Amino acid sequence: MGKVTGFLEFERNDRDYQPVEERVRHWGEFVLPLPENEIRDQAARCMNCGVPYCHGTNAVTGAPTGCPVNNQIPDWNDLVYAGNWEEAARNLHSTNNFPEVTGRVCPAPCEASCTLNIDDNPVTIKTVECEIADRAAKNGWIKPESYRGKTGKKVAVIGSGPAGMACAQQLARAGHDVHLYEKHAKAGGLMRYGIPDFKMEKGIVDMRVRQMEAEGVTFHYGAHVGVNLPVEALLKDYDAVALTGGAEHARDLPIPGRDLKGVHFAMDFLPQQNRRVSGEPLGNAEPILAKGKNVVVIGGGDTGSDCIGTSIRQGALSVTNFEIMPEPPEHENKPLTWPLWPLKLRTSSSHEEGAKRDFAVLTTRFSGANGQVTTLHCARADAKFQPVPGTEFEVKADLVLLAMGFVHPVHEGLLKLLGVDLDQRGNVRADQIAYQTTVPKVFAAGDMRRGQSLVVWAIREGRQCAHAIDKVLMGSTILPR
Repeated sequence: MGKVTGFLEFERNDRDYQPVEERVRHWGEFVLPLPENEIRDQAARCMNCGVPYCHGTNAVTGAPTGCPVNNQIPDWNDLVYAGNWEEAARNLHSTNNFPEVTGRVCPAPCEASCTLNIDDNPVTIKTVECEIADRAAKNGWIKPESYRGKTGKKVAVIGSGPAGMACAQQLARAGHDVHLYEKHAKAGGLMRYGIPDFKMEKGIVDMRVRQMEAEGVTFHYGAHVGVNLPVEALLKDYDAVALTGGAEHARDLPIPGRDLKGVHFAMDFLPQQNRRVSGEPLGNAEPILAKGKNVVVIGGGDTGSDCIGTSIRQGALSVTNFEIMPEPPEHENKPLTWPLWPLKLRTSSSHEEGAKRDFAVLTTRFSGANGQVTTLHCARADAKFQPVPGTEFEVKADLVLLAMGFVHPVHEGLLKLLGVDLDQRGNVRADQIAYQTTVPKVFAAGDMRRGQSLVVWAIREGRQCAHAIDKVLMGSTILPR
């Protein structure tokens, strides 16, 4: 359990960042790791609680109270405290295919549910996880794995985001011939094209692709199923098909002036910069750059934060961030919320780099000159997200980035051609046990099934979907759920 009195002896001490003036000059990661002795002290703070909410489940709903992939957090904290890093890495990888990803970009619901969070001093679980994963990569402990011999079954996985990669990796380890289809030039989905390099460098994804190829996964790039690759061919050639294409239909802002130049979806903006950093061609897309512009980011979540950090590094003249929701409290009411994920004000590293934030703001229209946006017309939003009379104001903008989330997967093409049923939110209908759609031998997982969510939830669903597919194909399964 770590050190019995560790939580009394050691204060919480987390990783720090490079100074703002340094990190905004480059596109690399800027988190400063802790020394080994401090990491071990932080792991020693784990109390090995009688009820470990960090990786437990709600007794009523069955939903995770902390980590969605059920990382055995007290176990690997104890192993780190003891200095047994290799066994900690083995334990961590038994539940999480990509801990180096979650150790960088997960919002850490495990820390929110930590017993020590009652006093606002949770164990630095995310930091310990990232250190374990990075040491595993550095020391050569991440190797191709296999659970059994070849089964003779073929599975197609469509979409190589975290759900698709986790699903494909598990199925390959179970002995199936797995083919992963990706419409872009490289694998990773939002890990590759959505998350900026300053939050997660892409060599991490490349490492996992190499591991998966060695495990028998065949990657097919530039393969847009339903567009340049017939759906019928997959249904005919494969014993099972997994849909893991994500929720790519972005929420729009259909107000006057939306058609002006300079108003873009966040996911038209962010992938371009990731491609620039990696040297991947932009194709025929019109370059979207923030340099020398007044930028307004509409949407206060992670995607909006990524737009802020990217705009600042590109040399924006100013960056303003609007959120339609009212400003949340700085601190949550612990007795009311713990161990569940609390609603509170969260300030990201990108916010700290120079963005102006404002809450309860409704954009009513865009205006411009010569077809180019120049101004946002706004008002304060009431509880029903309607404009409050008399609160109107204007903001200068040369570039507007819409980062208001995603409503559901894209229906045109693949999903319509397959004829799968959709739920009331427009996601592919499938439950969390069988993961089967209404079309025989077709399964769905990740954001395409559950809607916009976190990387860690995608990994969970990919693993569970692989478990379900293996059980259908073989009658039983050796895969963990």
